[in-house]
Amino acid sequence: MPSFQLVRFLWAILIGYGLLATPLALAAPPTEPLNIVVTIPVLKDLTEQVGGPYVRVTSLLSGYENEHTYAPKPSDLIAVRKAKLLFEVGIGLEVWVSSLVKNAGSPSLRVVTTSKGIALLRDRSDHGGAAHAADTNERGNPHVWMDPENATTMMRHITEALIRADPAHATEYRANQASYLRKLDQLRGDLNDRLTRLADRRFISHHPAWPYFARRFGFQVVGTIQPQSGSEPSALHLHSLIAKIKKDRIKVVVSEIQLSQKIPELLAKETGARVVVLTTLPGGLPHTETYLDMLRYNVLQLANALDAA
Repeated sequence: MPSFQLVRFLWAILIGYGLLATPLALAAPPTEPLNIVVTIPVLKDLTEQVGGPYVRVTSLLSGYENEHTYAPKPSDLIAVRKAKLLFEVGIGLEVWVSSLVKNAGSPSLRVVTTSKGIALLRDRSDHGGAAHAADTNERGNPHVWMDPENATTMMRHITEALIRADPAHATEYRANQASYLRKLDQLRGDLNDRLTRLADRRFISHHPAWPYFARRFGFQVVGTIQPQSGSEPSALHLHSLIAKIKKDRIKVVVSEIQLSQKIPELLAKETGARVVVLTTLPGGLPHTETYLDMLRYNVLQLANALDAA
């Protein structure tokens, strides 16, 4: 067999058995997902909704902890060192983040504050209680994600950060964001329809996590058990709340799964008000695994409690 025919014959055999790479086989392998760390579960959900298969997201909090007093673990330090991006709420909510980032010592890590541009609400003293200084940090109440309009702003910050870190998938990120925001708008409409027949919208809150939520859905926070995060209310403050609940016939006390139920139950026993336990973090209660689930759960549970009372 002539030499050129032998070469062609061997070439055909190699290709047939996959031993010689074709141009298609030499294409670049799929890129690894972006390693991203977030502080609280709502940011994990929003990031995964936008990023899809192109992100690998670790949330430092699972949904059961108190975001103000969380103490990072050694595994958190490792996660931050491996991350390309870290998403936080900011506004003094995660006071423990700066030292965690510093100790991680990753020069390539980019920290993104998702609350940037959101108009903040200031907490006010009520019935002898001090202002919620630990939450406001002299800037404003940090629980901005409890209003879905603010969550939209936070998602846009997340989307832009992902596009900057991974421009190859910009089209997918923008499409995922648009699809999610349509679902969020639909849910808001459904919840507002449910609330149209609700007459009494007043409640006592456990701690000031609810002003954005109340403003968006037309509820009214008329008192707060724990005006300052991490501290017990005074006896005078509790006596004042009990008197107010009785005098104004407040029907519902809103507590949170992340907090002790001892004082809300005491108020209920003294006044006949009903305690409803909600969550500020997705995953804190059954059927609140996503942000949409959490919004639906909180609104419907509170509305049902007010109706029943």
